[in-house]
Amino acid sequence: MKIISKNKNFIMNEEIRDKEIRVIGADGSALGILDTKDAIKLADESDLDLVMMSPTAKPPVCRIMDIGKFEYEKQKKEKEAKKKQKVVTLKEIRLSATIQDHDISIKASNAKKFLLEEDKVKITVRFRGREIENSKVGHKILRSFVEKIGDVYIVEKPARQEGRNMIMILAPKKA
Repeated sequence: MKIISKNKNFIMNEEIRDKEIRVIGADGSALGILDTKDAIKLADESDLDLVMMSPTAKPPVCRIMDIGKFEYEKQKKEKEAKKKQKVVTLKEIRLSATIQDHDISIKASNAKKFLLEEDKVKITVRFRGREIENSKVGHKILRSFVEKIGDVYIVEKPARQEGRNMIMILAPKKA
């Protein structure tokens, strides 16, 4: 008899409490519905584990396999998937309602650099005091800012007022 594994992710070997189970062989072929003891014997004979894959099915589905190899392959796939992931960060650029055209150009070039690095850009126009009464100025500044960036972006969230700020979020254009 095999020693009960310390693997907590799967129910295996003697931990399986059901009388009858649907068994899948090591080669992937269906062996049919067997008594649990017989299935454990089959697994022991081939020096493999009997692992419950689907405990909610009627009868539960178990597979004869090498659990160590299975987990190694699973970890390898997860690691590979993690490598392919791209973390997108949100960069913020703050503008004021009284910003000059040259300053907009400099900040727009920075935003373009962020977008080319595939980061999202949040553009915030901050209003102070009575500046908030004329929100058309904020729209004008954002329009001017976006024109200077070029066509390396898509608008994820259009310009809208949030308290004393006007916010717009740009995402990089997919190549």
